[in-house]
Amino acid sequence: MRRFLCLFMCLLLGCVLAAGNQPASRGMTKTVSKPLDISGLRKIDHALGGHEKKSALLWYDAKYLLIEGKGWKGTEHLFERLPVRARDKVTTAVWNLSKDTAGIAVRFVTDSKVIGAYWDGGGAMNHMAATGNSGLDLYVRRKDTWEFCGVGRPNITTTTATLVNNLPGKPAEYLLYLPLYNKVKDLKVGVTPVAFLAPAPERPAERRPLVFYGTSITQGGCASRAGMCHAAILGRWLDREVINLGFSGAGKMEPVIADLLCELSPSVYILECLPNMTTDMVKERVKPFVRTLRHAHPETPILLVENLLLRRDNPQNLALKTAYKNLQKEGVKYLYYLPADNQLAGRENGTVDGVHPTDLGFFRMATAYAPALGAILKKTGKGR
Repeated sequence: MRRFLCLFMCLLLGCVLAAGNQPASRGMTKTVSKPLDISGLRKIDHALGGHEKKSALLWYDAKYLLIEGKGWKGTEHLFERLPVRARDKVTTAVWNLSKDTAGIAVRFVTDSKVIGAYWDGGGAMNHMAATGNSGLDLYVRRKDTWEFCGVGRPNITTTTATLVNNLPGKPAEYLLYLPLYNKVKDLKVGVTPVAFLAPAPERPAERRPLVFYGTSITQGGCASRAGMCHAAILGRWLDREVINLGFSGAGKMEPVIADLLCELSPSVYILECLPNMTTDMVKERVKPFVRTLRHAHPETPILLVENLLLRRDNPQNLALKTAYKNLQKEGVKYLYYLPADNQLAGRENGTVDGVHPTDLGFFRMATAYAPALGAILKKTGKGR
């Protein structure tokens, strides 16, 4: 009996160790952890910091930090997604939604024991948490992963909030996501007066951003925090900047958007517009849209994504699959396809209202996307 128990315990221990050595998610690119070198950082002059009432922190305009998630510099205000010259070209809905800060983030390094934020306030839709709609979401880089660090809960008016305190006071890199469905014209980051604050280092040039184009789901409806939509999750898992071009109810593959996307140089284009399109739109617009991108970027991967809310045999998804196959027959290379089946698969419904994902739904989506994107990046040599 004793020999049997010993053998059983050895087998059990072996299973535990084997499980512990498995990757957290298939297709995720594991980054090599390096000590944070602050010698080359451009620390912000303390004289640029200001004071806020009832706060002991020193506050710095976020314009001095590294801003990610913007495809264009010529925006009307700093934290917006489309350039001013697009105003008279895109639909009114797309232009108005481009003012929302979905996907825009600020990266910085500090040794502060407390981090605060000051930003424009805002409420929420009746099916989305205010922290996702109008709040901030803070992450810290620890070894080779990004870990949740703190959340900024918004007020209807301008908000001043402590995002996190009791930090160790050692230099660390932070990633601060802006709201998914609100506008931000004024953003300040607060640190203790004795701490330094600096823009984070630029990402390596070969690690180009992921560009997502799509619908309200792409924009982040209805994540509970700004960093919990699938695009943001994948950005952290794959350690990439993400340009989020989700436009609620208005992601319909118009030719003008294809022309704008051609101006970007991503590692992958992810096209997930079907929930906003009719079957006829899919038949008419997908192929010309892809051809336009391919003409401008002959080797940039393009991932076509089925409608996650419909079965694979739905006419709309079948129309997308037909377009995909026809484009392949035409000789369009580096074209990839993500079926609907597993995007929301799992026990319990992962949506708020039968359409828009909860955090659970977005996590499931990211889990379905990760191996596909990881394989694409590896195959095309863009996974470094």
